[in-house]
Amino acid sequence: MNHSTTTSGPFTAYRALPALSGRAYLPIAFLARLPFSMNTLGVLVLVTASTGSIAAAGIATAAASLGTASFGAVQGKLADRLGQRPVLVVASLLNAISAVLVVLAATGDTARAVLAAACFLLGASAPQVGALARVRWIALAPGAPRTVNAAMGYESTADEITFVLGPALVGVIATTGSPAAALLVAGALVSVFGLAFAMHPTATAPARHPRRAAGAARPASTRVLRRLVLPLVGMLAIGTFFGGTQAGVTAVAEAAGKPGIAGLLYAVLGIGSAATALALVAVPDSVGSRSRWVIGAVGLTVTTAAMLLTHGPGQLVAVLAVVGLFVGPTLVTLFSVGGALVPVAQAGSAMTMLVSANVVGVAIGAAVAGAIADRAGAPTVFLVPLAAAALVTAAGLLSPRARPGATSITDVTSESV
Repeated sequence: MNHSTTTSGPFTAYRALPALSGRAYLPIAFLARLPFSMNTLGVLVLVTASTGSIAAAGIATAAASLGTASFGAVQGKLADRLGQRPVLVVASLLNAISAVLVVLAATGDTARAVLAAACFLLGASAPQVGALARVRWIALAPGAPRTVNAAMGYESTADEITFVLGPALVGVIATTGSPAAALLVAGALVSVFGLAFAMHPTATAPARHPRRAAGAARPASTRVLRRLVLPLVGMLAIGTFFGGTQAGVTAVAEAAGKPGIAGLLYAVLGIGSAATALALVAVPDSVGSRSRWVIGAVGLTVTTAAMLLTHGPGQLVAVLAVVGLFVGPTLVTLFSVGGALVPVAQAGSAMTMLVSANVVGVAIGAAVAGAIADRAGAPTVFLVPLAAAALVTAAGLLSPRARPGATSITDVTSESV
């Protein structure tokens, strides 16, 4: 990266990304993560339609989320040791098969336990595209902190855009076709673009770090995990916010007699989130990660409280658009902080751990809010995302301030290795 990229303006750092990865990589990686954003709401809408119970749908969604939480970090660890390509090939193929199994279990006369098992497999096999893409950027841009920061902002923006498009696509397909078709489309997408992401040349950029021989010095895993505690708590809480909000918008859509619009309602949350995540690179380095975390989380808490005052889809859409403005910056900051605290050899494990914590939170939020929705409905159900947003704030307030001069991911990472 030349000097002009780092001095001519904050947004010019994004220009380096296609040159590092190749232009085909960006659309491939973007589309490869789209099924991940479709699965949770796809399961929620499908099971709600087939059983008539949001609580049953919440349990199915929780099973899928727990599958991802249980095996997401395993994918990261295997990718660190074996390389990303073989791990992603197996995961993509298995995930496509799992989508078909969930549809068969949900639409047939199948026991709830079998449906939950199929959903668990769907979540467990979900390719960890977002996490492993972040690892690729770290490997592609060593010693270029602004480029890595831009890459992290881009990845969070890509996540947010797919979490707009994914639920919206589920909503469109569920409304014009069927909820089952939405999951089948997700399976088709992962079988094509998940494999393309696995086979792209950037998959070999991160170095493999095979298991150490017996008797060799062990990495300071305990210290790394201890430093990751607060980002993990923050990610868990953000996931609970997502899961609770998904159940809440589903309850609002059901009450309005239009269950198929749940995906479209939830997609509104990601519009402002994507924009502010991308714009975060323009924030001066003097605004530290702790300040970014706390400001984003406080804004998220205040605006989420307004969801308790809404009645009907129209009012909820307006509030969700504002809430989303604070989701993107908070997510970018949590990933940046987590990545800064981990040695490069453990980057895959760390990123997938953060994603897994988020997914566990989705499971908690969906299950708890689903039960509340069946009993009290909206807007009471939005107490769950409000409590989650408050937990994100608390974790941010407890996080330590950065050491003087450590303004970038690379600065802090080098200190922790």
